[in-house]
Amino acid sequence: MSSAQRKDDHVRLATEQQRAHSGRNQFDDVSFVHHALAGIDRPDVRLATTFAGITWRLPLYINAMTGGSTKTGAINRDLAIAARETGAAIASGSMHAYFRDPSCADTFRVLRTENPDGFVMANVNATASVDNARRAVDLIEANALQIHLNTAQETPMPEGDRSFGSWPAQIANITAAVDVPVIVKEVGNGLSRQTLLALPDLGVRVADVSGRGGTDFARIENSRRALGDYAFLHGWGQSTPACLLDAQDVGFPLLASGGIRNPLDVARALALGAGAVGSSGVFLRTLIDGGVSALIAQISTWLDQLAALQTMLGARTPADLTRCDVLIHGPLRSFCTDRGIDIRRFAQRSSSADIRSEMTGITR
Repeated sequence: MSSAQRKDDHVRLATEQQRAHSGRNQFDDVSFVHHALAGIDRPDVRLATTFAGITWRLPLYINAMTGGSTKTGAINRDLAIAARETGAAIASGSMHAYFRDPSCADTFRVLRTENPDGFVMANVNATASVDNARRAVDLIEANALQIHLNTAQETPMPEGDRSFGSWPAQIANITAAVDVPVIVKEVGNGLSRQTLLALPDLGVRVADVSGRGGTDFARIENSRRALGDYAFLHGWGQSTPACLLDAQDVGFPLLASGGIRNPLDVARALALGAGAVGSSGVFLRTLIDGGVSALIAQISTWLDQLAALQTMLGARTPADLTRCDVLIHGPLRSFCTDRGIDIRRFAQRSSSADIRSEMTGITR
């Protein structure tokens, strides 16, 4: 099968998976404690976010999806237009198709040509050579480079990699060689605390936990197998909120993606410590079903509703959501118990006198 056909299959299967999704994931195990006097004035709310010396106008980004074929090039064009019109940062899909076939360069380059002033991230696998990582950055004039980790996708992939031992050293090589920040991300199976703690030694400045709950690439690759004999990998890994809870106090900035369905999930992820939040599958489905105008409208609505949530919760900035009281329920609570995570701290963050005085406007 050609690389272009595989890329088209990924888009088709990911869209089908979105349509068949039950709707529930572990973000439903996260709820805000409602404080009726916490609200602030909407004009005081700001959406800008800063992490690792990077400032984005918005705490929402269009995460890695596709590229490498005529059809996916058209999708990238529309995604870039949506990013340009809304101000969202955007990431390319894996650029390995370009390394194998430079004739598909424009299917990735369009992310920059249609969005000349935006924040654009290139995307490579940990197997990429240093030269290819530089080529990826140069092709789309990237502001940052994502290196994706995807052992649970590669394993059932008929033509996938089977050698993963060199990945840490290669991440370090790439990070030392490129002139833009490197963001290590999963593709939907999550980054554990142990993985995150290993990344600074490799020179990595930011990680995207990209947990379970959205597009399941192990399921996609298994559906491409004649026998479908890797079904036991469906649902592998940790959810995005589980990863964020597992990552408390790791000491460097985190992004969150995987299973983001609506603005409340964005606010939940920000409250659990993410500097910004990415979505792919929901945006892809909207684009496929309704076109670029529908995607622009959806992102604009999400941003308006996120600002409304911040107003109600008393969070002037996305970072202020980390001061809101959050309750952890259900299977996510069990995960925290097993991993030794004290969830009481999240439920009692507004109990200090300083925060009480902010809520009432009265100092003591």
